[in-house]
Amino acid sequence: MKIRGLMVAILVLAGLTGALYWSNRQKPAGTAEASADAPPKILTLKQEDISKIDLKKKGGDELVLAKDGSGKWQITSPQPLGVEQSTVSPMLSSLSTLSSERLVEEKASDLGQYGLSDPALVATITEKNNKTHELMLGDQTPAGSAVYAKLDGDLRVFIIASYNKGNIDKSVNDLRDKRLLTVDADKISKVELIAKKEDIEFGRNKDGWQIVKPKPLRTDGPQVEELVHSLTEARMDLGGAEQDAKQIASAFASATPVATARVTAETGTQELQVRKNKDDYYAKSSAVEGVYKVAGTVGKGLDKGLEDFRNKKLFDFGFSEPNKIEIHDGAKSYFLTKGGEDWWNGSGKKLDVESAQSVVDKIRDLSASKFVDSGFTTPVIELTVTSNDGKKVEKVQVARKDAAYIAKREGEASLYEVDAQAVAGLEKAAEEMKIAAAPPSK
Repeated sequence: MKIRGLMVAILVLAGLTGALYWSNRQKPAGTAEASADAPPKILTLKQEDISKIDLKKKGGDELVLAKDGSGKWQITSPQPLGVEQSTVSPMLSSLSTLSSERLVEEKASDLGQYGLSDPALVATITEKNNKTHELMLGDQTPAGSAVYAKLDGDLRVFIIASYNKGNIDKSVNDLRDKRLLTVDADKISKVELIAKKEDIEFGRNKDGWQIVKPKPLRTDGPQVEELVHSLTEARMDLGGAEQDAKQIASAFASATPVATARVTAETGTQELQVRKNKDDYYAKSSAVEGVYKVAGTVGKGLDKGLEDFRNKKLFDFGFSEPNKIEIHDGAKSYFLTKGGEDWWNGSGKKLDVESAQSVVDKIRDLSASKFVDSGFTTPVIELTVTSNDGKKVEKVQVARKDAAYIAKREGEASLYEVDAQAVAGLEKAAEEMKIAAAPPSK
């Protein structure tokens, strides 16, 4: 009897095991059982499929975002406005993969207790196939770290994290394109700066920026790039609250002009006027309607003169190593030639690396303390630097004037006043150059 009972038990166990195996085999491919502890998903959408977002705030204006023909987001209501595309990304992220913190009620009959009978915010998401999803956000939870939420047509009430509501609950000022000039910085070919000191025009070619007006001059490229950055990064300062447009327009009208800048690209020319009223700066752009308060850095970035943009360096070889240097200082002459990693003198002897590099650095650092119109007389020092594999040759003559020196580049009319200390440092470095020590004998 015991053996018979054992056999029956084995057969029953085998049958149950087979049934469980067959049940698991019959589940659709790709289906995974949800963990009992996993919070329910509220929305699972593809970001690229979302074509329109309609935000209706309790007691506020309706804000509608829609993609245009090029796939860029635009504000279509309450008025047509451009959108800073990066500001929409957090909203799309939250709406497309919206997870709950937990399920509050499976079949809610009283939505009022959650603030969902008259929601604080209703977000209607439209997909490109015209399918819509209406998300309602209600009151904060008693702890204040989460918000009640539900989908229209779904009886369930959820709790979502407050940051998700923050990503979705946006105003026009949060999303609108705040740029005052809408041209891309790398597409600008010409910049005109009309300031109280003088009018300056910069032109860009394959070699970089050049001063074109009031006359052709060598340009400090990084300074011009900083100017372009100030212009293309100029933003409306909309503040934390709505500002009175009439007051801002009045402040602009009575303010002192700082500068007017025009930038030109293939798409055309845009203009920005900047004025200062007490400690505040205001701007008016041809690219957008209205007058706006701007950061002080915008005004200060434009309040510059010609000398701020001129290249004060006597040589252009920059941080690249020159191929050859020739120095004539009165009766003394020095020759340096680069060969591989080493420097060699005019007699073909290898120079001590540190002493030769000191001369190169002193020449590289020669700069004007200011620009002058006269004072160049008989040169006492002549410098020739060959760089760019022999393709670039720069010659500079230096004359003495009182306690300073006046330098002139070959082929240019500009004169550079150089501190005597800088010239003395170069002369000392040249005198102290020495032959490299012989390697120890084996």
